[in-house]
Amino acid sequence: MLYQLYEMQHVAVAPMRFWADHGQHFFRNPYNPLSYTTAGRVIAAACDVVEHTTRRYGKPKFEIRETRVNGRTVPVEERNLARKTFGQLKHFKKPGRTKQPRLLIVAPMSGHFSTLLRGTVAAMVPDHDVYITDWRDARDVPLADGAFDLDDYIDYLIDWLVLLGPETHVMAVCQPVVPAMAAVSLLNAAKHPCTPPSMTLMGGPIDTRINPTLVNQLAQTRRLGWFERNVITHVPPPNLGFMRRVYPGFLQLAGFMSMNLGDHMIKHQEMFRHLIRGDGESAVATQDFYEEYRSVMDLTAEFYLQTVKTVFQDHALPEGTWESRGRPIEPGAIKKTAVLAIEGERDDISGIGQTKAALDITPNLASSKKHYYLANAVGHYGIFNGRRWREHIAPEVTAFIKKYS
Repeated sequence: MLYQLYEMQHVAVAPMRFWADHGQHFFRNPYNPLSYTTAGRVIAAACDVVEHTTRRYGKPKFEIRETRVNGRTVPVEERNLARKTFGQLKHFKKPGRTKQPRLLIVAPMSGHFSTLLRGTVAAMVPDHDVYITDWRDARDVPLADGAFDLDDYIDYLIDWLVLLGPETHVMAVCQPVVPAMAAVSLLNAAKHPCTPPSMTLMGGPIDTRINPTLVNQLAQTRRLGWFERNVITHVPPPNLGFMRRVYPGFLQLAGFMSMNLGDHMIKHQEMFRHLIRGDGESAVATQDFYEEYRSVMDLTAEFYLQTVKTVFQDHALPEGTWESRGRPIEPGAIKKTAVLAIEGERDDISGIGQTKAALDITPNLASSKKHYYLANAVGHYGIFNGRRWREHIAPEVTAFIKKYS
């Protein structure tokens, strides 16, 4: 019923969005005398904000077509190397560049599409042969295609690491630091030839008992049944995934925005003022951010619920009690893979110390292979996107990967 109400609300505001879209064009038309008046600019700006905030956003594109390597501009070809039911392995290929470190970026499956890491990819492409996990919206996967849970996520990562071959480095951002560490633990335990030489973990919930955030507290103070009753729903028609049980992306987005609602309101007020003043560049920057931020996907119910229980309630990874399909997940097995833990000083999703815990639960990894970086004055999003990421954090990751290549 929840999903149906959301769809009804979207349909209900469609006429308003239609007139707002036409209104902004009407009051910005250079042949319209009102477009040169203060009142005309105010109305156009208001229509723009209304249209922008009520639009439904689909899956964005990476659109990384070129990069700079050693001072030269080189083309980038986006290719799908492998495809599975719930995701594909995407390659950002640079023709003629074959000797760079191979890097698998593990994107979150937490509501946003993998394109949320567009800035992450763009910063790593110049110096690395970059691949990324590109997850599929559960709303678009027919029920007959089967289920997908946290164990499947781990299996996907292992399969893709084996496909990419030895000497493939791993970078996991946010939620997937846990399954990525699980996959790397299994490969280390098996002494598999495709065990990654390095693993970068960024702003993720390795141990959410350390400096718990509001997100962590919610997961720990509610029983699993509460989440199943209140946030799990069925995909309505005419979507391909009709009747699949999912955690809808719009609920995830609502949760994130409510945590910093005041900041989001201020940003939209600033966008409104930029539009009135004719500062299109500043307004477009805000619009671009929210077009990405509001592009959300549904998660399968089994993946979401298993993640809540395993990661946020049982703390199975740091407790050493996790088994995946009968395979014990033992971080202590990690001996070959160097680990870099990165945290943001102002991260309100994964508190300081939660990612660093990865260094504490790998007792058999040499201390010389354990690295930590705290990004000052950086929030969760800033760990992997934005100026501080490009200028300070990305160079640290690049140097770390180079050291173990």
